[in-house]
Amino acid sequence: MANYLEFKGIGKSYPGVQALRDVSFRVDEGKIVALLGENGAGKSTLLKILSGDTAPDEGVIIINGQEQSFASPYQAIVEGISVIYQERQLVPSMNVIENIHSGDLPANGLGFLKREETRKNAKEIIDKFGLPIDPYELVGRLSVAYQQMVEIMKAYRRNSRIIAFDEPTAPLTDAEIAILFRLIRQLKDEGKLILYVSHRLAEIFRITDEIVVLKDGRMVKTMQTVQTNEAELIQAMVGRDIGDTYSRLSRNDKFGDVLLEVNNLTTDVVSDVSFRLHKGEIIGFAGLVGAGRTEVVRAIFGADPVRSGEIRLDGERVSFKTPRGAIERGVALCPEDRKEQGLVLFRNITDNICLPVLGKLKKRLFLDKKKSEDLAEDAVKRYSIRTPTLDKLVVELSGGNQQKIILGRWTSKLIDTRILILDEPTKGIDVGTKAEVYQMVCDFAKAGIGVIFISSELTEVINIADTIIVMHNGHITGVVKREEATEENVLALAMLD
Repeated sequence: MANYLEFKGIGKSYPGVQALRDVSFRVDEGKIVALLGENGAGKSTLLKILSGDTAPDEGVIIINGQEQSFASPYQAIVEGISVIYQERQLVPSMNVIENIHSGDLPANGLGFLKREETRKNAKEIIDKFGLPIDPYELVGRLSVAYQQMVEIMKAYRRNSRIIAFDEPTAPLTDAEIAILFRLIRQLKDEGKLILYVSHRLAEIFRITDEIVVLKDGRMVKTMQTVQTNEAELIQAMVGRDIGDTYSRLSRNDKFGDVLLEVNNLTTDVVSDVSFRLHKGEIIGFAGLVGAGRTEVVRAIFGADPVRSGEIRLDGERVSFKTPRGAIERGVALCPEDRKEQGLVLFRNITDNICLPVLGKLKKRLFLDKKKSEDLAEDAVKRYSIRTPTLDKLVVELSGGNQQKIILGRWTSKLIDTRILILDEPTKGIDVGTKAEVYQMVCDFAKAGIGVIFISSELTEVINIADTIIVMHNGHITGVVKREEATEENVLALAMLD
């Protein structure tokens, strides 16, 4: 009998939220099926149910004709299910061999590890996938891409029949994505069932066979990948035609005085970086991974030390030793890794939005609860943050809503942000929310804020920024105005030594 996975009438509720409603579809062996939908559509909840991390309130999972109910992730693993999340499930201090055998290290009768057997097993899998990975290398020393490969090899060694990928390409370069896709196709050719979650529509058409679209917890459409197109998928996901997102943007066409001037900035990573940012201007930074874009803004923000050069704000030379100094002068940073560096995940929405202005919310020895909640409520309304309550933990929100919370924090009525630095602000969020974020960025500029916009998606930078600064290997290789920019000329500069 052919291998298959079926979700039948799956429903799941949380306090104030119906995460899934009557979701039913089937995946057959040797197929790569995309799971698409806006943030909050229910994709992550469905993967948690599949992995045994949570139980459905209604419906069943059927595998090869048998109803399955997993009380824990371990039970799901035993039944041949592996979910590879964005956050790695690896032990950095252990080597590749040990991680591949994680949870199932073979031992002899005396309880000692069968070292030769584990080495042989790992080497066979590494060679099978054709990866240049040293089996004795500590996983913590591997690149993010190769850590992901270790996750795949771990799933393969477990003989997983069903493998789900949650936003697997978010941190990868184009070359690394090509390697990942090769491995996924190998798994498909061996009859594995593959579920693939991604917000990047272009790669859905490269790697998948079928598509399942969720919206507001319901399944709205299933289709063969070759029989659809990007416009139809967007319509199904957001429930409306968002058209040409960029042409609909209301932009600022008038800049003010020079707000920020950077002259010959040099750090341990970047060298001789110079540019000017005007009030109401959006400057985009483009470049391949490792070009030094993030390091430039971290130095400006006081998060990394400056070796030489100068930074001027309103003509006055400044030197921020810490981010606090930058924040006090109206410089705000929305970091690339919002979960690790931008949010306090296990605190609620109110706490996260009020974080930079706690001193202004004091009422004698305590915080003024009403003022704090009013500030948070204002951000929730302005940015359409989807949440049943302000007490919702940020870790439980979708990526798009988490990003909106960071934006709400830095643009509240109690903080005077003059320079807003956005590092990969649309990473891991859906097309509908991206359109909202793009207009927010333009609105910031129209309000006179100077915006620095960093993105690995060339199309974004070219269409959002007024001026594009291209970097390679720690230095600027070119500056292009939006009306003159194309993907070809920006990419050429990004690869110029």
